[in-house]
Amino acid sequence: MEPKWLDWAKQLQSIAQAGLTYSKDVYDLERFELIRNISVDILAHCTNLERQVIKDLFASDKGYATPKVDIRAVVFKDDKILMVQENSDGNWALPGGWADIGLTISEVAVKEVKEESGFDVKAIKLLAVTDNKCHPHPPSAFHIYKIFILCEIVGGEPSNGVETSEVKFFAENELPSLSTARNTKSQIEMAFQYLKNPLETVYFD
Repeated sequence: MEPKWLDWAKQLQSIAQAGLTYSKDVYDLERFELIRNISVDILAHCTNLERQVIKDLFASDKGYATPKVDIRAVVFKDDKILMVQENSDGNWALPGGWADIGLTISEVAVKEVKEESGFDVKAIKLLAVTDNKCHPHPPSAFHIYKIFILCEIVGGEPSNGVETSEVKFFAENELPSLSTARNTKSQIEMAFQYLKNPLETVYFD
């Protein structure tokens, strides 16, 4: 679903990053640096971002290029789903964020729910692993996997976090304006399918 130019730019960046990491020949290193610059030029040409910003965020990593991992917690109460309003865009998302070094997937889910909503939860079940390119997320310079974890409330009270301004539960037919970089309508609907059918198998792209 993502634009072809974005897919090409990310592939070029990945090839360049691997080449710069493992190549020893000085001429090959120059060629891979050129490829990396071309990937930055593509993004700069097709977006409103400054070239230096793109280079710092998109083309400054080292080592073998791998996808980023985003963890989203799925929490239900009275057949409604927990969502938080994001300060960054004013829209709503499942509690979650980037995976943290040193924490398991379930630990990240529990931490993010506490930080963003105030609730204490325990992780129950893996629901889905999705690839952003297969879903209607806005274009991103990063290749992202999203992991959805079903969680159960065990305590706490609703409270805003540093990155969130409101905490609410929503019925499936009353969803708010979504922060689509974080979650899409189809992904929220998928979460409700697991509520209706707990024996549903894990989804993956």
